[in-house]
Amino acid sequence: MAAENEPQDLPEEQPVTGGEAGAEAAKDAQDQEGLIEAEGPDVETSLSDADLSFLSGQSSAETLAAEHLADLQRVTAEYANYRKRTEANRQVDKERAIGDAVKVILPVLDDLDRAEKHGDLAEGGPFTAIAQKLRGGVEKLGLVKTGAVGDLFDPNIHEAIFQQPTPGAETSTVADVVEAGYYLGGSLLRAAKVVVAVPAD
Repeated sequence: MAAENEPQDLPEEQPVTGGEAGAEAAKDAQDQEGLIEAEGPDVETSLSDADLSFLSGQSSAETLAAEHLADLQRVTAEYANYRKRTEANRQVDKERAIGDAVKVILPVLDDLDRAEKHGDLAEGGPFTAIAQKLRGGVEKLGLVKTGAVGDLFDPNIHEAIFQQPTPGAETSTVADVVEAGYYLGGSLLRAAKVVVAVPAD
Protein backbone atom coordinates (compact mmCIF):
# COMPACT_ATOMS: atom_id res chain seq x y z
CA MET A 1 0.00 0.00 0.00
CA ALA A 2 2.75 2.35 0.89
CA ALA A 3 4.30 1.75 -2.50
CA GLU A 4 1.07 2.65 -4.27
CA ASN A 5 0.82 5.96 -2.45
CA GLU A 6 4.30 7.01 -3.43
CA PRO A 7 4.33 9.48 -6.24
CA GLN A 8 5.36 8.17 -9.53
CA ASP A 9 8.48 9.49 -11.05
CA LEU A 10 7.74 12.33 -13.50
CA PRO A 11 10.01 13.06 -16.39
CA GLU A 12 12.48 15.61 -15.42
CA GLU A 13 12.18 19.01 -17.10
CA GLN A 14 15.18 19.84 -19.11
CA PRO A 15 16.73 23.00 -17.88
CA VAL A 16 16.71 25.82 -20.43
CA THR A 17 19.96 27.56 -20.74
CA GLY A 18 20.22 31.28 -21.37
CA GLY A 19 21.54 30.77 -24.90
CA GLU A 20 18.71 28.54 -25.95
CA ALA A 21 16.09 30.93 -24.51
CA GLY A 22 17.57 33.85 -26.43
CA ALA A 23 17.68 31.89 -29.68
CA GLU A 24 14.08 30.81 -29.28
CA ALA A 25 12.91 34.35 -28.55
CA ALA A 26 14.82 35.65 -31.56
CA LYS A 27 13.24 32.98 -33.73
CA ASP A 28 9.73 33.93 -32.51
CA ALA A 29 10.44 37.60 -33.21
CA GLN A 30 11.63 36.79 -36.74
CA ASP A 31 8.55 34.68 -37.40
CA GLN A 32 6.30 37.52 -36.17
CA GLU A 33 8.17 40.08 -38.29
CA GLY A 34 7.96 37.82 -41.31
CA LEU A 35 4.22 37.47 -40.77
CA ILE A 36 3.80 41.23 -40.60
CA GLU A 37 5.91 41.72 -43.71
CA ALA A 38 3.94 39.03 -45.50
CA GLU A 39 0.60 40.59 -44.58
CA GLY A 40 1.65 44.22 -45.04
CA PRO A 41 2.06 44.42 -48.82
CA ASP A 42 -1.21 42.54 -49.43
CA VAL A 43 -3.17 44.99 -47.26
CA GLU A 44 -1.56 48.00 -48.92
CA THR A 45 -2.18 46.55 -52.38
CA SER A 46 -5.83 45.80 -51.66
CA LEU A 47 -6.43 49.33 -50.33
CA SER A 48 -4.70 50.83 -53.33
CA ASP A 49 -6.82 48.75 -55.71
CA ALA A 50 -9.98 49.80 -53.89
CA ASP A 51 -9.02 53.45 -54.14
CA LEU A 52 -8.25 53.14 -57.83
CA SER A 53 -11.52 51.35 -58.42
CA PHE A 54 -13.44 54.09 -56.61
CA LEU A 55 -11.67 56.85 -58.52
CA SER A 56 -12.22 55.05 -61.80
CA GLY A 57 -15.91 54.67 -61.05
CA GLN A 58 -16.18 58.31 -60.07
CA SER A 59 -14.46 59.38 -63.30
CA SER A 60 -16.79 57.18 -65.35
CA ALA A 61 -19.83 58.68 -63.61
CA GLU A 62 -18.61 62.22 -64.30
CA THR A 63 -17.98 61.38 -67.95
CA LEU A 64 -21.43 59.84 -68.29
CA ALA A 65 -23.03 62.86 -66.62
CA ALA A 66 -21.19 65.20 -69.00
CA GLU A 67 -22.37 63.17 -72.00
CA HIS A 68 -25.97 63.26 -70.76
CA LEU A 69 -25.73 67.01 -70.21
CA ALA A 70 -24.37 67.53 -73.73
CA ASP A 71 -27.18 65.39 -75.16
CA LEU A 72 -29.77 67.37 -73.21
CA GLN A 73 -28.34 70.69 -74.38
CA ARG A 74 -28.29 69.50 -77.99
CA VAL A 75 -31.89 68.25 -77.84
CA THR A 76 -33.00 71.50 -76.19
CA ALA A 77 -31.32 73.56 -78.93
CA GLU A 78 -32.83 71.39 -81.66
CA TYR A 79 -36.29 71.76 -80.13
CA ALA A 80 -35.90 75.55 -79.88
CA ASN A 81 -34.84 75.71 -83.54
CA TYR A 82 -37.75 73.47 -84.50
CA ARG A 83 -40.19 75.78 -82.72
CA LYS A 84 -38.71 78.83 -84.46
CA ARG A 85 -38.94 77.16 -87.87
CA THR A 86 -42.48 76.01 -87.16
CA GLU A 87 -43.53 79.50 -86.07
CA ALA A 88 -41.89 81.08 -89.12
CA ASN A 89 -43.56 78.57 -91.45
CA ARG A 90 -46.90 79.17 -89.74
CA GLN A 91 -46.53 82.92 -90.25
CA VAL A 92 -45.62 82.44 -93.92
CA ASP A 93 -48.61 80.14 -94.43
CA LYS A 94 -50.87 82.66 -92.70
CA GLU A 95 -49.67 85.53 -94.91
CA ARG A 96 -50.02 83.37 -98.01
CA ALA A 97 -53.59 82.43 -97.09
CA ILE A 98 -54.48 86.07 -96.39
CA GLY A 99 -52.84 87.08 -99.66
CA ASP A 100 -54.85 84.52 -101.62
CA ALA A 101 -58.07 85.76 -100.01
CA VAL A 102 -57.25 89.44 -100.51
CA LYS A 103 -56.32 88.94 -104.18
CA VAL A 104 -59.91 87.92 -104.82
CA ILE A 105 -61.10 91.20 -103.29
CA LEU A 106 -58.68 93.45 -105.23
CA PRO A 107 -60.98 93.81 -108.27
CA VAL A 108 -63.76 94.93 -105.92
CA LEU A 109 -61.42 97.51 -104.38
CA ASP A 110 -60.53 98.70 -107.91
CA ASP A 111 -64.23 99.14 -108.68
CA LEU A 112 -64.67 101.14 -105.48
CA ASP A 113 -61.77 103.41 -106.51
CA ARG A 114 -63.34 104.00 -109.93
CA ALA A 115 -66.72 104.65 -108.36
CA GLU A 116 -65.10 107.15 -106.01
CA LYS A 117 -63.46 108.97 -108.96
CA HIS A 118 -66.83 109.25 -110.65
CA GLY A 119 -68.46 110.61 -107.50
CA ASP A 120 -70.58 107.53 -106.82
CA LEU A 121 -69.22 107.26 -103.27
CA ALA A 122 -70.11 110.76 -102.17
CA GLU A 123 -70.65 111.32 -98.47
CA GLY A 124 -74.03 109.96 -97.48
CA GLY A 125 -74.37 107.84 -100.63
CA PRO A 126 -75.86 104.32 -100.45
CA PHE A 127 -72.53 102.54 -101.01
CA THR A 128 -70.31 104.76 -98.89
CA ALA A 129 -70.77 102.76 -95.68
CA ILE A 130 -70.20 99.46 -97.52
CA ALA A 131 -66.99 100.78 -99.12
CA GLN A 132 -65.69 102.02 -95.77
CA LYS A 133 -66.37 98.68 -94.07
CA LEU A 134 -64.72 96.69 -96.86
CA ARG A 135 -61.63 98.91 -96.95
CA GLY A 136 -61.38 98.88 -93.16
CA GLY A 137 -61.60 95.08 -93.11
CA VAL A 138 -58.74 94.53 -95.55
CA GLU A 139 -56.62 97.13 -93.77
CA LYS A 140 -56.99 95.08 -90.57
CA LEU A 141 -55.57 92.13 -92.50
CA GLY A 142 -52.46 94.21 -93.25
CA LEU A 143 -53.31 95.45 -96.76
CA VAL A 144 -51.78 98.86 -97.56
CA LYS A 145 -52.47 100.84 -100.74
CA THR A 146 -49.50 102.24 -102.66
CA GLY A 147 -49.19 104.46 -105.71
CA ALA A 148 -50.30 108.08 -105.81
CA VAL A 149 -50.12 110.94 -108.29
CA GLY A 150 -46.87 112.86 -107.87
CA ASP A 151 -44.82 109.91 -106.57
CA LEU A 152 -41.41 109.36 -108.12
CA PHE A 153 -41.61 106.47 -110.55
CA ASP A 154 -40.11 103.32 -109.08
CA PRO A 155 -40.09 100.27 -111.35
CA ASN A 156 -39.97 98.05 -108.27
CA ILE A 157 -43.45 99.08 -107.16
CA HIS A 158 -44.90 100.74 -110.27
CA GLU A 159 -45.90 99.25 -113.60
CA ALA A 160 -45.76 101.89 -116.33
CA ILE A 161 -48.55 101.35 -118.83
CA PHE A 162 -47.89 104.63 -120.65
CA GLN A 163 -45.14 107.25 -120.71
CA GLN A 164 -46.33 110.81 -121.24
CA PRO A 165 -43.73 113.42 -122.26
CA THR A 166 -44.40 116.42 -120.08
CA PRO A 167 -42.81 119.86 -120.58
CA GLY A 168 -41.08 121.04 -117.44
CA ALA A 169 -40.80 117.55 -115.94
CA GLU A 170 -37.30 116.93 -114.65
CA THR A 171 -37.79 113.38 -113.37
CA SER A 172 -40.17 110.54 -114.10
CA THR A 173 -43.19 110.90 -111.85
CA VAL A 174 -46.61 109.28 -111.58
CA ALA A 175 -49.10 111.35 -113.59
CA ASP A 176 -52.11 109.08 -113.10
CA VAL A 177 -52.94 105.86 -111.23
CA VAL A 178 -54.94 103.39 -113.29
CA GLU A 179 -54.92 100.65 -110.63
CA ALA A 180 -53.55 101.07 -107.14
CA GLY A 181 -50.83 98.81 -105.90
CA TYR A 182 -50.97 96.99 -102.59
CA TYR A 183 -48.59 95.76 -99.92
CA LEU A 184 -49.50 92.90 -97.63
CA GLY A 185 -47.28 92.98 -94.59
CA GLY A 186 -43.81 93.65 -95.95
CA SER A 187 -44.42 92.06 -99.36
CA LEU A 188 -45.62 93.74 -102.54
CA LEU A 189 -48.88 92.03 -103.43
CA ARG A 190 -49.48 93.95 -106.65
CA ALA A 191 -47.59 96.73 -108.43
CA ALA A 192 -49.50 99.91 -109.16
CA LYS A 193 -50.40 100.45 -112.82
CA VAL A 194 -49.56 104.06 -113.60
CA VAL A 195 -49.12 106.66 -116.31
CA VAL A 196 -45.63 108.13 -116.05
CA ALA A 197 -44.82 111.74 -116.80
CA VAL A 198 -41.34 111.88 -118.33
CA PRO A 199 -39.20 114.89 -119.31
CA ALA A 200 -39.98 116.13 -122.81
CA ASP A 201 -37.16 116.17 -125.36
